[in-house]
This record gives sequence, structure tokens and C-alpha cells, in this order.
Amino acid sequence: MKSKIFLYLFLFVSLICLYLFVSSNNIVKAGSEKILKLEDQVELLKDSVQKSSLKVLDMQYFSLENNDDALAYFDHLDLENPAGYIADKLLETNAQKGDNPLVPYEGMQNDFKINKIKVLNHKWILTDFSDGKYWGELLIRYELKDDLGVDFTLIDHLLYTRSN
Repeated sequence: MKSKIFLYLFLFVSLICLYLFVSSNNIVKAGSEKILKLEDQVELLKDSVQKSSLKVLDMQYFSLENNDDALAYFDHLDLENPAGYIADKLLETNAQKGDNPLVPYEGMQNDFKINKIKVLNHKWILTDFSDGKYWGELLIRYELKDDLGVDFTLIDHLLYTRSN
């Protein structure tokens, strides 16, 4: 009787060990498959980040901050951020009552004001303006003087038509 109990106990323990061995083997296979999938996703994300970085660098090509030749024009003025200074001066033109004086259109819903500014180099600025419903863009020539005054001259403009 005692030997039968040990035999059954041995068989039961053997079955448990066999079950644990098979299930751990399946877990390891499933884990390695997940790891391979995650490694593939990481590679795809690295490629995506690299493409996005190249796109950002390409978009920054026409900007004063990344143009050392254009920044050299402002070295004698001792400005820490010439693009920010010029953008601030341009935004000050919005403070006037009514439409911005650089915008050659009359606002239809509200007054036309400049919203976004991109300082392209040491001479040109690209801006976006809107009255809340209608919008357009301006190409502006500017001159930063030694006394830190800025003169703005409108080169070209466009007003988008509403499509709906």
C-alpha cells in the first residue's frame, strides 16, 4: 500500500513537472516572438524619427536662426535673438486700432491682424494674417537699423478665398 502511494505520488509529481516544462517552453517561445515584434516596431520608429528629423531640418533651412551668413549682419547690434526681436517689432504693428497697417485689405469680420511670423533671413519675413474668418499671407522686407529700429515694407500679399 505504501509503495502504491509513492508510485502515485511519483506519477503525479512527474505530470506536474512535465506540465511546467511544456508551459514554460511555450511562454519562452511567445516571449521571444513578442520581443521580435517589438524590435521590428523599434526599427520602424527609429526610421520614422529619422525621417521626421530630416523633414524638420529641411523646413528650418529658410530661417534666420539657422543661417549664419544672415546672422552675421546683426553681429554688431549685440542682439541675443534677432529673429525674436524682429518678430516682436512686427507684432507691435498689431497694437494699432483697426487693421494692421501692413495688411493691404480691410477686415471683413474683424480687423486683420498678423498671427504667425517666419523670419526667413536678414531681409525678408513671411507672415500669416487673419480676421478670424478670412486669412492671407504677406511677404515683407525689413531693415534693422543700428538704433534697433525696424522698417517694414510690404513686397507682396495674397488673400485666400473661402471655398465653402
